[in-house]
Amino acid sequence: MLEVKLSINESDLVTRCIAGEERAYSILYSKYAASVYNSVSRMLTNSAEAEDMLQEAFCVAFEQLDRLQNQDNFEGWVKRIAINRTVSFLRKKKHVFKDDYFYEAIVDEEHDISEEFLFQRQVDDVKKAIEALPEGYRTIVSLYLFEEIPQEEIAHMLGLSYSTVRTQYHRAKKKIYLSLIDKQDYGR
Repeated sequence: MLEVKLSINESDLVTRCIAGEERAYSILYSKYAASVYNSVSRMLTNSAEAEDMLQEAFCVAFEQLDRLQNQDNFEGWVKRIAINRTVSFLRKKKHVFKDDYFYEAIVDEEHDISEEFLFQRQVDDVKKAIEALPEGYRTIVSLYLFEEIPQEEIAHMLGLSYSTVRTQYHRAKKKIYLSLIDKQDYGR
């Protein structure tokens, strides 16, 4: 069966949505839902919660389309809405983030964690190791590595100091590394 893809730019779709065209909403959702869901699900291990965040982000985006300044960047805008809502959701759960300001004087034992080692492991092992992280660490790793948000901005988003975000990121990397080493030692 021959699949035909329509090439409609984002700006046209947004304009059509603002005009109330139902099909345009559907196209935008279909085009970007998977990407937004992936961003959210890396922070939330519960798929139902991730789906709720996805739906909520699109509802907010569609309600506030008139606020979108760059109509050619709908995906980035809706993804940022989803990330911000997910961070707020995690904060409400009250067991995600803590500021390690008072503990930062205690220096973690330094490990030479080779970036190359992580890339040589199978993707599934790395995903499982990230999913096993505590929520706070997992959120910081997801925002930094997958969403490419700078650590300074993550600190601002989460209400933490930059040094706490940096420390938690390095501790998360250490946990991932140790998890992968354990898998290697125990033959999976």
